Amino acid sequence: MDPRFQEHVEALPSALDALLRKEPKKVLSLSKRVPVAGVYLLSEGTEHLYAGRTRDIGKRLRNHIGTWREAAFAFRLAREATGNLKPSYRRGKGSREALMSDPAFAQAFDEAVARIRQMDARYVEAPDPVRQLLLEVYVAVALNTPYNDFDTH
Repeated sequence: MDPRFQEHVEALPSALDALLRKEPKKVLSLSKRVPVAGVYLLSEGTEHLYAGRTRDIGKRLRNHIGTWREAAFAFRLAREATGNLKPSYRRGKGSREALMSDPAFAQAFDEAVARIRQMDARYVEAPDPVRQLLLEVYVAVALNTPYNDFDTH
């Protein structure tokens, strides 16, 4: 194995441990001094649901409870709740805009945002983009987060 890659891989278990040792906080209660780049984890109690990575942890976590244009995780939860599982990347039927015009879907989205507001958020700093990418995948696999699929779209 390439020694540079091995160095990243060997750091993953301790980074996951650090992430899990973090005191969980609600998204809105996070300090403005959250590390800029890293990996975050959204959980409900002991059930870990979603891991993500970003260059701005605080902003990204607030996006998860923002508008339908930026709250991808909430949108996915709303799709699941309404049975609209197949995303469409074109205008018209199945698009985000079309789904949000459906009152039942809009309500499911609002409920998903409210649900995320109540989730526990943890994060760990990871400024190196390669380590960040590998850590996101490692966290998702190690914790079996159901909303990380790493599928291409």
